[in-house]
Amino acid sequence: MVYTTRIEHFNAAHKLWNPNWTAEKNKEVFGKCANENFHGHNYELHITVKGDPHPDTGFVMNAKKLGDLVKDHVIEKVDHCNLNIDVPFMKDVFTSAENFAIAIWNELFEVIKNEGSTLHCIKLIETKSIYVEYFGE
Repeated sequence: MVYTTRIEHFNAAHKLWNPNWTAEKNKEVFGKCANENFHGHNYELHITVKGDPHPDTGFVMNAKKLGDLVKDHVIEKVDHCNLNIDVPFMKDVFTSAENFAIAIWNELFEVIKNEGSTLHCIKLIETKSIYVEYFGE
């Protein structure tokens, strides 16, 4: 089994806010991330696929094709957008990094499968000190 990872970058804004809580409780739990005017991140996205190299190409998946799929199905939908407002696949989803990684997985799983590869992991780096990984479990 070979693992191939494609890395992409994008910028997006969001706000962490639980509407069932008071403003004080939101600020206590989420701190600056509960800013009513939102806040942004320079995200780094790692998409890892796995499989056996194809005998005709030596690729688990063509890196250009993987990049095109990621750009079409994720980057073009989220880059310079507000995750709480502008992104259809985040509608009614709490915009934590954890949930965002799961949503990205859901956007990519079938299209990568249709290309004959298997999505292994979504790694979403939100800041230099925090990232999440999702393996579809």
